[in-house]
Amino acid sequence: MSTKPQFGADLEARHARFDVDRYEDVYVVGDVHGSLDALKRLLARLELNDDDLVIFVGDLVRKGPDSPGVVDFVRADPRLVSVRGNNEQKILRGDKDPDWLREGDREYFESLPIAISFDAALVVHGGVDPERSLEDHTADELLTMRSPHGDGYDGPFWYDDYDGPHRVFFGHTVHDRPVDREHAVGLDTGCVYGGELTAYDYRNDEFRTVASKTHQDRASSKVVDPA
Repeated sequence: MSTKPQFGADLEARHARFDVDRYEDVYVVGDVHGSLDALKRLLARLELNDDDLVIFVGDLVRKGPDSPGVVDFVRADPRLVSVRGNNEQKILRGDKDPDWLREGDREYFESLPIAISFDAALVVHGGVDPERSLEDHTADELLTMRSPHGDGYDGPFWYDDYDGPHRVFFGHTVHDRPVDREHAVGLDTGCVYGGELTAYDYRNDEFRTVASKTHQDRASSKVVDPA
């Protein structure tokens, strides 16, 4: 199946479509949150070649120790692309004004698409509402979706009832291990909270992880068991 997502006009302008037949290996990577050391170790484990592609689910920055380093590292490598996360959005809205922010960083965050798609896959930061079409979603909803008809980390979560047609890769909601379902793959495994940084190997249908240091504490009630 190779269904291209259909968005409203505003979101379609912020949607990037990739032809993955052009790439040898394709990986989708969870929330980095300024954890440059873990990112470098994960990519070293992937042993990237020149014709590989790595897509991040957003939240490259904030909370961890080296957000500028992560930004520079991703921007410098054409094999690395990212959707926008809610933490980049907070900076763009002016809700957060970190002291590490440099000239050009906001412009880079603004350039990040809200969605990336390839084959029948869709990469967004938060998720989708299974009861509504993609055309009816706003950018903020795709960035922050967690429990559209529930109560945050108490659930129920959007992916509990989602059955396609796209396979959605997402971050935002912290899990103690990857979400691995037919139509939903969750990749935020708490890298900045002492968990792991996780990549999904699209060609081989398997996860690759590296351990990370604890840069911030997190209540256990806000780490989800995907079971």
